[in-house]
Amino acid sequence: MKKSYWIMTLAAGLMIGCSGQKTEDTENTEVVAEAPADEWISLFDGQTFSGWHKYGGGEVGKAWKVADGALYLDAANKDGWQTGDGGDIVTDEEFENFHLKYEWKIAPNGNSGVIFFVHESPEYDYCWQTGPEMQVLDNEGHPDAKIISHRAGDLYDLIVSKEETVKPAGEWNQAEIIADNGNLTLVLNGVNVVETTMWTPEWEALIADSKFKDMPGFGKYKKGRIALQDHGDVVHYRNIMLKKL
Repeated sequence: MKKSYWIMTLAAGLMIGCSGQKTEDTENTEVVAEAPADEWISLFDGQTFSGWHKYGGGEVGKAWKVADGALYLDAANKDGWQTGDGGDIVTDEEFENFHLKYEWKIAPNGNSGVIFFVHESPEYDYCWQTGPEMQVLDNEGHPDAKIISHRAGDLYDLIVSKEETVKPAGEWNQAEIIADNGNLTLVLNGVNVVETTMWTPEWEALIADSKFKDMPGFGKYKKGRIALQDHGDVVHYRNIMLKKL
């Protein structure tokens, strides 16, 4: 009886041990399954210029500042467009297919823009010589608004927005740029304002009929940096997020 009892006890212990091991493995598997990596990455941490540099190299100019979770161009302390301690700033990383989300607000009479597929090279003095731009503008105050395709939300000098959804100067706008294997969508305050396909004969025709027609590198690159433009005016950006597609 004692021997039979010992054998039964041992068997039960082994079963419990095996069951416990199986439960532990299952729990470990479930933890991995329930904690997928977040696909959205922040391009601006709300406190520093980590991940950004001045176009052409070097640290971000001192006219660019950070306050209240936003980065902004302090135009009052610089002497004009693309000069002094300002200049366009670009991401350290290059992106190919992506979904970019950000918020911006422009000062009265202000002008700026978000430029993408920027190819940083000594042969190009400015980032807009290679990258298309989603326009940031005070439509009511800046003279550029008088030119069709130069208004807020437009694919600058290429395609006019389907409708105008921009908010007045001083108010935050929500913008998105979605570039997926040549398919380009611009979104302003929840509305798809521009939809086109890049790197097609139609795309080349748009460029040929624009101010960029004599810039051989414009709109050609399929991978590049994202830039925030210094156009000499106060502009704020925040919540800059990107998902690689």
